[in-house]
This record gives sequence, structure tokens and C-alpha cells, in this order.
Amino acid sequence: MRIKRGVSSHKRHKKLLRSVKGYRMTKRRLVKVAREAYLHAGVYAYAGRKKKKSDFRRLWITRISAYLKNNNLSYSQFINELKKAKISLDRKMLSYLIINDENAFKAILDKIKKS
Repeated sequence: MRIKRGVSSHKRHKKLLRSVKGYRMTKRRLVKVAREAYLHAGVYAYAGRKKKKSDFRRLWITRISAYLKNNNLSYSQFINELKKAKISLDRKMLSYLIINDENAFKAILDKIKKS
């Protein structure tokens, strides 16, 4: 007796086609093409999650640098002085302070300038 796979294949195909809903052209209609598109989308999503971390770091550095430019201090000098003063705040927190609590960031700047 042979095993017919129509039901399981159809179920698997329907699941795949549901997941590629919104893709363009044949990528959303044809199973073979949809499977390739789905696999590539997973690769791009994985790479994007890794890239997001560097993108945010770049954003934080840009914010800090822009603020420091108004205070006649370069970013590299600021980071160097932070390390000398043994202030261990990461770039995310420094960026947050610039946006939400400018007085706290000014206090850090004053402490650095004193040392």
C-alpha cells in the first residue's frame, strides 16, 4: 500500500504561501519561487538584526558628536577624557542624557573639564 502525500504537501504549501503574503509577483503565488524568497527573506532578516546594532551605535555617536561640537570638544577627546575620569557610561546612555536630561550631561562635561 502506498502513502499519498497530497494532504501533507498541500498543508505545507498553504503554510508557506501564508507566510509570503505581501511579496510581489510570483513570489507570493508559486511554491518553488515562494520557498526561495522565504529563505532569502530569513537571511536578510538575520543580517538586519545584526546590522541594527551598528546602526544604533552610529546614531548615538553622531548625537554625542553634534552636541560636543557646540561645546568646542571633539568626540574622540571626549571619550578619552571619559576613560581618564573613570566614568563608565556607554554611548547609548550618553545619547539618552543629551536628549532627556541635558543638565546631567553638562555635569559630566564639567567633571571632565576639571580633571
